[in-house]
Amino acid sequence: MGILDRRVAIVTGASSGIGHACARRFAEEGATVVACARRLDLLEELAGDIKASGGQAIAVQCDVESEAQITGVVEAAANLSGRIDILCNFAQGYIPFRKEDPRGLIDTTPDYVMKQFITGTLQSMLFMQKCFPYMKQQHYGRIINTASPAWIDGAPDHAAYGISKAATSALTRHASQDWGKYGIVTNTIFPLVQSPDYEREHPGFGEFLANEIPVKRYGTAYQDLSPVVTFLVSEDAGYVNGQSISISGGLCLLYP
Repeated sequence: MGILDRRVAIVTGASSGIGHACARRFAEEGATVVACARRLDLLEELAGDIKASGGQAIAVQCDVESEAQITGVVEAAANLSGRIDILCNFAQGYIPFRKEDPRGLIDTTPDYVMKQFITGTLQSMLFMQKCFPYMKQQHYGRIINTASPAWIDGAPDHAAYGISKAATSALTRHASQDWGKYGIVTNTIFPLVQSPDYEREHPGFGEFLANEIPVKRYGTAYQDLSPVVTFLVSEDAGYVNGQSISISGGLCLLYP
């Protein structure tokens, strides 16, 4: 028996990173995972691994810039058993991994800000709105959105990304107040864990960051982040609502 037995969980951005790690962990705890991202080949590999380990998962391709594809993911999840219990919005397009992307505020264009917003905050809102009727009907829902320390400390060279993540945090707070009465709780995580994509573009960053983090190590998505998120989407977390939760080894301290 797992703490997510019989739950249906949509996990966006599941082809890699924290989405991949949480999809694995949810399945181990008994959830049926609806894994979505743009890379269908990676999603199918993930779903296959989960099934081979005795879990349940389906892969649904989704470009989060397409509302029609978002709708398709939600419908695929609802078709499994008529319910949707968990939504984890981990996807974020146009993350500034590449050195050539607009970074500083003076170089940030309206188009680039909108790309960050559409593939971050807006798609998270759309997923939430489309899952809401199912969660309301069953009087149960767990929603996790993803922000970043970048908007808390005004991280240099991450202006557009930080703007989007601040908006996502506001989205969470509004949902927590509007939807709590329906048994739906909504929280935001602020993750700081290893990212192969970022470190590939920035050699040595992981070693540098490990020395800056108070616990003196750079955490991993599966070992350090997925257990926290699994608790937040479990039945036991029904009184945790509207909160911003830093999973950063103490590097990012959140204040009211």
